[in-house]
Amino acid sequence: MYTTELSKYSAKADLSQTSRILVVEDEELIREMLVVALEREGYEIITAADGRAAVEFLKSCESNSGESPFDLVVLDLMLPQINGLDICRLLRHQGNAVAILMLSAKGSETDRVIGLEVGADDYLTKPFSMRELVARCRALLRRQRLSTLPLIPVLKYKEISLNPQECRVLVRGKEVNLSPKEFRLLELFMSYARRVWSREQLLDHVWGPDFVGDSKTVDVHIRWLREKLEQDPSHPEYIVTVRGFGYRFG
Repeated sequence: MYTTELSKYSAKADLSQTSRILVVEDEELIREMLVVALEREGYEIITAADGRAAVEFLKSCESNSGESPFDLVVLDLMLPQINGLDICRLLRHQGNAVAILMLSAKGSETDRVIGLEVGADDYLTKPFSMRELVARCRALLRRQRLSTLPLIPVLKYKEISLNPQECRVLVRGKEVNLSPKEFRLLELFMSYARRVWSREQLLDHVWGPDFVGDSKTVDVHIRWLREKLEQDPSHPEYIVTVRGFGYRFG
């Protein structure tokens, strides 16, 4: 008879910011060691002692929320009732993209290839060090967070295109090299086209409220930007001076 008992371990960290990990491992000692190591990293841990219990729990959670309740599954290959390969196949067949780290005492190249081909994201052979397991979990969670980051739209105005994610600027189809401050100035201008900014506001947004220096720093960077963006920097089309107030883009 398989066990349906699931254990929950809540880390001390704020759970609204904590990744949730499902650990599926039938060996109690290994399961407890995994819990201790991952809980120490601030993760919220749910455990299952056999394959069928894990599948039933995943089904019940998904039917309630409509999406995967976990950020990562640490999945043993050799499990009672339903083995890890079948669980992995089932999750991928259902379109579940949760990150999966497969654990196994089988360390041959063929075994690793099979595990990865059925949908595991990483494969770790027993015996393993807890430090390596934690590092692999961190890497998988980091990769998952990056894959789910919302795309920041490319900013365009006339012949200027600014890609915030790639930190690239194209002017009339050619890439121009901007310093970090120049890039942040242009990004701010393009995000609020036609808004007038005072020097103090630009210093506060780009240099930060703790900046100590002359407001003429802004004028210098505006001049450098104009030289890189404008066809005629003396008669700017993009970054326009609004006398008595500051600068406007467009």
